[in-house]
Amino acid sequence: MSLQGSRAKTTTTILKMIFFLKSLPRSVHDQEHYHDPVAETEGVENKIGTDGKCTLLTVWRKSLLISCNGFTVINSCGDLVYRVDNYIDRPEELILMDGSGKSILTMRRRKKLGVRIDSWLVYEGEVGNHCARTKLSKNPIWCVRKNPNHNALAYVFRGSSDKRPSFVIEGSYTHRSCKVLDGSRKVLAEIKRKEAIVGGVSYGVEVFVLNVEPGFDPGFAMGLVLILDQIFS
Repeated sequence: MSLQGSRAKTTTTILKMIFFLKSLPRSVHDQEHYHDPVAETEGVENKIGTDGKCTLLTVWRKSLLISCNGFTVINSCGDLVYRVDNYIDRPEELILMDGSGKSILTMRRRKKLGVRIDSWLVYEGEVGNHCARTKLSKNPIWCVRKNPNHNALAYVFRGSSDKRPSFVIEGSYTHRSCKVLDGSRKVLAEIKRKEAIVGGVSYGVEVFVLNVEPGFDPGFAMGLVLILDQIFS
């Protein structure tokens, strides 16, 4: 196949995927109010919503690129807001991008001698292996650690050295039913299966809903989804 033909096929596939996501029933979306998650991708740590509205995202566990694994995320208007493209099944590093391809967060599997518990470090922007200077100048803003017990899925710590978790994730990611809770047990974000109101049709585990409460950054919530997918899939 020629390069031009390959590009045309890729473009056609992307358009079909966007059309599929936009065609998903919006009756669930219409029950909520929204704000634009794209405007909230800067300043991950202290993102406080002022309009009191939730963000409801539809997440498709599929990359826009034919040769990649990943995620495609749209808002209630059907606009592409986040994407992830992985060339290998079990990557050591994940990069969350906005709809235009700008890197928002980098999630890197933590390798520590003598530690067998699966944990990930979260950085702002892109800190890939090819960016040596950037890598040295940036510190992780969050650390997500799998819980070896059964009372929670994972704990989220601020930075890489905090001993007390800021958030806890409970439920079942496998069944797409889990919540991010703060220290007072307030729900900050929730992953739920996406089902059509009419007929109760289920989209399985490949398409699901991410509901983010005001004051919690949707980009970071999506980053947590990526980490949960690596730990529990």
